[in-house]
Amino acid sequence: MPLTVLHLTGSATDEFLADLSLVYARDCWAATTDADRYDMRLAHVVPGGLWTFPADPGEEALAAAEPLPLTAAVQHLTALQPQVVLPQMFCLPGMTTYRSLLDLLGLPYLGNTAAVMGLAADKAHTRAVVAAAGVPVPSAELLGPGQTPTLPPPVVVKPVDADNSVGVTLVRSPDAYPGALAAAFAHSRRVLVESFVDVGREVRCGVVERDGELVCLPLEEYALDPLTRPIRGQSDKIGRDEDGGLRLEAKNSTRAWTVDVTDPVTAPVWDAARRSHRALNCRHYSLFDFRVDPAGRPWFLEAGLYCSFARQSVIPTMARAAGISLPDLFAGMIDQLGIVAA
Repeated sequence: MPLTVLHLTGSATDEFLADLSLVYARDCWAATTDADRYDMRLAHVVPGGLWTFPADPGEEALAAAEPLPLTAAVQHLTALQPQVVLPQMFCLPGMTTYRSLLDLLGLPYLGNTAAVMGLAADKAHTRAVVAAAGVPVPSAELLGPGQTPTLPPPVVVKPVDADNSVGVTLVRSPDAYPGALAAAFAHSRRVLVESFVDVGREVRCGVVERDGELVCLPLEEYALDPLTRPIRGQSDKIGRDEDGGLRLEAKNSTRAWTVDVTDPVTAPVWDAARRSHRALNCRHYSLFDFRVDPAGRPWFLEAGLYCSFARQSVIPTMARAAGISLPDLFAGMIDQLGIVAA
């Protein structure tokens, strides 16, 4: 019998992130569908918190699905008893509260636990944990409302718990602090002020657990320019098409590319990524951003500990460069849960 795989998508809190979730989920659904191995199901949470259980992630099926309150949704999940759940929610509750609900219901899921996701969502806490494991982090200070930075520019000012570079500003002079702080505090009650690492390179490293080993994947590098693009902003990651649909800018080959594994930057980044994975108590996979200074030393920036298993997702893209197909990657992750079809 095929394994029942439930894709958990949407957002109870954010229309944009609900749309983003569907962008990835639709591609994952298409790329991993295998009727002999999986019985694909879908649970979609809409802004406001109601649940739907569409037949598929298409617009028609989503529109036709009956909205259910949490109590009825829990009854549905309990009756369905999926053998594995794939969380594909990008909002903070989706990465934490909804994973905790899966734990409460005894439903196994791929990826990191709610506790680990909650830790990684806080940039200040994350950098403290990896620094304790010997991973280099830039000097920084954590500010609350009304507090004044003491670090001299250049620095990067960012909300401590926002994603996709929202509210992030590079400050080169003290007079730019007020505007940068206002932009960051608009998205968080706490702000991280982090020393700017001189423009060298910026890379992302994926780690997957395979056969009991931590396997680091080929790095993905992002285009930077000392004058025009010293840091990556929101527009470098996500945009919208003319029809209003979401577009993943980082997938553009002029903005991101795979680094040859023989590149000298690979070995020190891989070492830092493994240390970070273990320090944060990750499971199944992990993903980390590093700034590499002109001397070639990697500095930890942040963790992004989710994967939608879509073809355009970062970890599957890196795995493909390592010769691991998406179906094999997906099946390997499920195998780690020790689930056997009935």
